[in-house]
Amino acid sequence: MTTTSNPTIEGPSFLALQVRGVEASAAFYESRCGLSRVRASPPGAVVFATNPIPFAVREPLPGVDLDQISPRPGAGVALWLKADDAQALHDRLEGGGVPIAVEPFDGPFGRTFGFLDPDGYLITVHD
Repeated sequence: MTTTSNPTIEGPSFLALQVRGVEASAAFYESRCGLSRVRASPPGAVVFATNPIPFAVREPLPGVDLDQISPRPGAGVALWLKADDAQALHDRLEGGGVPIAVEPFDGPFGRTFGFLDPDGYLITVHD
């Protein structure tokens, strides 16, 4: 193992949401958002083949009760996912009854909008 005198963090390398139902949440992200599972995931989780950073849904850690978090899980955290066509994804999600929290707008990262996933996480999508 190599050590340095001044270690630093290089950046995010993995993102995971703690969810009420792993399979239901994974199915949402697959069918509604177009994500694909990797072949093998750790127990209690589903990892998706997202780039450059893997994204996953997982069982809550011991002591975490998502129903007790107010106003919703993930409040205060900004999770942005890149899409090849944010407007088309917005239209598909809205047409499928997914709650849209932030209507589409053009910003510094392209077309951008936000939706609430089945657990209430605010997910921002941009292209």
